[in-house]
Amino acid sequence: MSVVGDETAWVGRVVSLLRYPLKSARGEQLRAVRVDVEGVRRDRGWACLDEADGTVGSAKHPDRWGRLLGVTAQVDEHSSEVVVQVQGRRVVAGSEQADALLSEHLGRPVRLTRSVPDQARLHRRLPEEQGLVPDWMDGAVPGQEMVTELSGARPGGRFVDFGSVHLLTTGALAELAGQLGRASVDGTRFRPNVVLEASHDPVPGQELRIGDVVLRVVLPTPRCIVPGLQEQGAAVDRQLLTALARHHRTGVGDLGRAACFGVYAEVLRPGQLTLCQVVR
Repeated sequence: MSVVGDETAWVGRVVSLLRYPLKSARGEQLRAVRVDVEGVRRDRGWACLDEADGTVGSAKHPDRWGRLLGVTAQVDEHSSEVVVQVQGRRVVAGSEQADALLSEHLGRPVRLTRSVPDQARLHRRLPEEQGLVPDWMDGAVPGQEMVTELSGARPGGRFVDFGSVHLLTTGALAELAGQLGRASVDGTRFRPNVVLEASHDPVPGQELRIGDVVLRVVLPTPRCIVPGLQEQGAAVDRQLLTALARHHRTGVGDLGRAACFGVYAEVLRPGQLTLCQVVR
């Protein structure tokens, strides 16, 4: 398929599929997954709620929630339950045992839920890098702590930041590695659903046909502090965040400019995604 505008023909291949059953916990690598209109099935279907103020747990505020990055969550394909693992201890999401284990691990009373609250909110800490503060956060300054709406989450839906499906390309990752002077960059830092082997990202408005699935790119993905966090959120990769701020600031629709990496896409036609599928 040709890219909109004057771009040359764009072809890719699916090289990684990921799902995050629990928001801000580790993702699971998949060989195949069903994509519905809302996005990857069972993706970000669960979240931790802070019992004190009702906010959604997100590693966007690493001091509060960074330890979620060390939690594993996987869908049991036989029972459809989400199994949460913390330091070798396994519990089922939605059980009292899961709430108790995560409360102990996170150091605050939390409750696991798959019900998105009205006007879902989360705590975030902006990165220290000036270029990582998006234009639409009027008056915000680097390092500031705030509570904001979880704009992509709606009652009856999932705990997503914005788009239905998040895409990365190997070409963009290689470019970022070059900017950092590194051999490679681990794409899982950016928590994508799909990684495509392609020389560059598709552009907003472009439709991607992957088997029987059709996606349409909506916007580039604004970046927060999370890609710079190490496991457990204990340290920040300042070099990576600086590179995003310096080299990847771009327009996001009519919202203004932000440091972006990857793209969000909406699902025009649901279906099955599998590794090695060709994308046109």
